[in-house]
Amino acid sequence: MDKKTISKKRKAYILGMRCMMWLSIGITVALVLFMLGYVLAKGLPNISWELLSTKPSQLRGTIGILPDILNTLYIILATLLIVLPLGVGAAIYLTEYAKNKKLVGIIEYAAETLSGIPSIIYGLVGMLPFPNPFGSSLLACSLTLVIMNLPTVMRTTQESLKTVPQSYREGAFGLGAGKWRVIRTVVLPGCVDGVITGCILSVGRIVGETAALFYTAGLAHSLNDIFTGMMKPGASLSVALYVYAKEYGEFEVAFAIASILMILTLIINLSATLVGKYFAKRRSL
Repeated sequence: MDKKTISKKRKAYILGMRCMMWLSIGITVALVLFMLGYVLAKGLPNISWELLSTKPSQLRGTIGILPDILNTLYIILATLLIVLPLGVGAAIYLTEYAKNKKLVGIIEYAAETLSGIPSIIYGLVGMLPFPNPFGSSLLACSLTLVIMNLPTVMRTTQESLKTVPQSYREGAFGLGAGKWRVIRTVVLPGCVDGVITGCILSVGRIVGETAALFYTAGLAHSLNDIFTGMMKPGASLSVALYVYAKEYGEFEVAFAIASILMILTLIINLSATLVGKYFAKRRSL
């Protein structure tokens, strides 16, 4: 449509909507920058090598978050070791093997619904079955996080599997390859970006989770190796942030932990973006 034929009322409407759009963008960016700047300004000066490399000691009157860092790493590792095979395997079955499309649709709808459930509900539900045999422990926490992150891994892998052209499968079948060989050598390499993206997003959710960990992992700050620590209670970085701020009133330590979590979140989101672009570029070659 020629610009000359647009009425003044329409021009005013377009200008108003454009101004509202840029105002929304400006407010969002300003809030993000303010939050980042405030947390980092408060937290970075309080980060020290002693804080990162020691454990809390009432006798010496020192505060350290090394157990919380290690507990977070243990939880991430244990959760990914369980949720990745389950999520990727479920996505492969639903996309490549399942014949009942109605059942597949129901499962996909259920997975999307589970993704929107508040995490505190997962914590309350996970507190009932898992801590009973294992006690409040990192293992019970990891099993709860598996349930939370399974829909994310499954759905991202599914959507990535659907992007692999059907002609690739047909070409491999025409060369005499079996079903599993086609999936393993043709389909999965073509959708590895979705698997990695789902993995990174799961790590981001695990790092920032508090409610589910609070109910299933406990609040201990003891220093253990991975095999001993998985069967014992332990606080993650996000839980330690809550404890130091709410229970102990150590807001300097709380802001330091918040800065670490903020930096980890930025790294995780940036990694997801870069991985997606890298594999998208590879597939376009």
